[in-house]
Amino acid sequence: MEQHRTRPPQSGRPPQDPPASSAAPAPGPSGESAAVYRATGGPGGRVRGVPPVLRALRRFPNPRLTGMGAGLFAGLAMLVLAWVDRLLFDSSEIVYGLLFLPVSALTALWVRPADLVTAPISVPIAFAVGVFPIAGGAGGFGGQAMALVTALAVQAGWLYGGTLIAGLIASVRKVRQMRARRRFPAAQGRDAVADPTLGRPQPVPPP
Repeated sequence: MEQHRTRPPQSGRPPQDPPASSAAPAPGPSGESAAVYRATGGPGGRVRGVPPVLRALRRFPNPRLTGMGAGLFAGLAMLVLAWVDRLLFDSSEIVYGLLFLPVSALTALWVRPADLVTAPISVPIAFAVGVFPIAGGAGGFGGQAMALVTALAVQAGWLYGGTLIAGLIASVRKVRQMRARRRFPAAQGRDAVADPTLGRPQPVPPP
């Protein structure tokens, strides 16, 4: 009975490794590691973790309000918080002042870059609107007006503090926006203006 012998194929060339172009690309960084990758400038850079405050700001909602929208937001927020203060804390001036500070900061953060100048103007108006429910007063319009003026005079420190916070945040955003425009004039000047405060491009308003 004849047996067939199998011989291994012979080749004059040694086996070669697959070309480098066919190799699958290494997976890039994702999630929180992507932020560290960008902060270090590459895999060989010095590792610098992203501060927790910046990570919290990136996860926070980031609406973009017009100047009028920011004013309406601040006024309605202070009016609702004033009623809550009246119902739960017996019209406490300290509670109302403390609640005014984060509303001022959010108003300056959420207004769009083209209307940054309106943030320090909208905040004092919103403070005065919210004072009505907690001002008290009696005796008709004259008594209500005197109570409102008295409440504004007593809480002037909270009013100046919230306005200062809104002005500082708006100024910082404006300075960073101007630096971004000078740094990337070709990419940012045509279609969008980057808002470095929260890291999201914003549309350029029409001239």
